[in-house]
Amino acid sequence: MTAATPSPASAAPGAGPLLRAWRERRRVSQLELALRAGSSARHISFIETGRSRPSEEMVLRLAEHLDVPVRERNALLLAAGYAPRYPETPLDDPALGALRAGIERLIGGYEPYPALVVDAAYQVVAANRGILMLLEGIPEHLLRPPLNAMRLTLHPQGLAPRIRNLREWRGHLLEQMERQIALRRFEPLRALYEEVAAYPVPEPGPRDAEEPPEPVPYFALPMRIEHQGRTLSFISSISTFNTPMDVTVAELAVETLLPADPATAKYLQEYVS
Repeated sequence: MTAATPSPASAAPGAGPLLRAWRERRRVSQLELALRAGSSARHISFIETGRSRPSEEMVLRLAEHLDVPVRERNALLLAAGYAPRYPETPLDDPALGALRAGIERLIGGYEPYPALVVDAAYQVVAANRGILMLLEGIPEHLLRPPLNAMRLTLHPQGLAPRIRNLREWRGHLLEQMERQIALRRFEPLRALYEEVAAYPVPEPGPRDAEEPPEPVPYFALPMRIEHQGRTLSFISSISTFNTPMDVTVAELAVETLLPADPATAKYLQEYVS
C-alpha cells in the first residue's frame, strides 16, 4: 500500500509533529484549530514546532477537536510526557459485562438480518443467527476461534467464492482497511491487511458471467452473496460507540447487513424463523 502523504502513525516523534500530522490530515488550518480550542494560531504553531510544551488539558482538547481516535490520544499524551488517560480493558473483564450483554441483545434483536460485532483487528466478538446462516459450509479451519471477519470474507475457501460481485466488494473492504491503518498505530491490523490483500481472487464462474446485473436501483454498494442457490443482496452499515472512554470500547464496531431488496428480506424471514 502506498500513500500520497505521510500518515500520523509515521510522523516524527513528539507531540508537536503528531498534532501537526493530525491537523493536516483533517485539513484544518492552525487558525481554525486555535479558534475551536480557545487558543491562538501562534500557540498552536509553537506547539507543533516544539517551541512550547502543551499542557495535558491542551493535548486532550486538540485531540478532541481533531477527532483523534482514543488509542492515538494515549500516544499523543505519551509523546507530550504525560501518562495515558484511556484504559484498554479486556473485553472479557467483568467491568464490561453489561456492555457484552447489551451487544448480544442488540444483534439478537436485529434478526433475522445478519449482524456482528468486531474489534480493531476484525476479530468477531459476537454474531447473530443471520451471520451463522451465511457461514454455513465454511471449512472448519476458518471457523476456529478467534474468528476474523475479513479473513472469513476474503479467503478463497471462505465467503469469497460465494460473493457474486467479489472484485467490487473486495476493493471496498481493502480501502476501508487502508483508511483505518492510516489512522491507527495497530500492527495486527496492518498484518491482517497484508494477509488478506495477498489472497488470490477466484475467477468468475459460468453463472457470474451469464447472469445480468439486477435491475435494482441500489443506493449503496451491495454485497451480493449466494446462499443455497439464491443470490442475496445486502447493504452494510457500521456503527461505533459514542464518546468512549476506553480503547477497547472505542474500537468495537457493530456491522449490520440490511436487505437491499424485498426478495432478500423475504428469504431471510422465512429461513431464520
